[in-house]
Amino acid sequence: MWNVLLSFSGLVALIQLLFLPFFPESPPYLLLQKEDKAGCLKAMKQLWGEGNYHTEFDDLMKEKAITKGTKIMNVLEVLRERSVYPQLCTMLLLLLSLQLCGLKIFRTANLQESIIPYVSLGVSISELISIIFCSSIIDRFGRRVLLCGGYLLMALILVLLETSLLLSDQFPWLHYCSVILIFLFIIAYGIGP
Repeated sequence: MWNVLLSFSGLVALIQLLFLPFFPESPPYLLLQKEDKAGCLKAMKQLWGEGNYHTEFDDLMKEKAITKGTKIMNVLEVLRERSVYPQLCTMLLLLLSLQLCGLKIFRTANLQESIIPYVSLGVSISELISIIFCSSIIDRFGRRVLLCGGYLLMALILVLLETSLLLSDQFPWLHYCSVILIFLFIIAYGIGP
């Protein structure tokens, strides 16, 4: 029944993808990143209804003033910063503990038992790469673009994965395509949602 479970996550992603375009961008993102004051106020009204949001807007302006002199760090600068080492270690341990995910799919894809642990390790490395890549591009593109693009890519990959698993008995080379699609799904998930 793993394929039903896999399809369920695709269904949830599709529902989110359908409704996401109807939601406005985050007011803090609009004000702090895009410096769009009118868009920020419009998003507040759209999210919270009609009202006076000058207090919240003033709080965001104060936050903007405080962070104005603060430099946004890229990934390499974060890795050099000693104060974030405990959080980085926690994240790395979490990612490394996920190396057993997908074992059932790898067995279904008729991979040799001896290489499944290495493929699982590759999954963890893919997650780490996608998280690092996402953290470096999220400020440039914004959450909405990454979410929509990630969900669209994930939906396409899930369709291809299901097709490759269904046809893998007739075409043995599709077993390896399934593994590649799992890696791509994880990367798309890490970059988007």
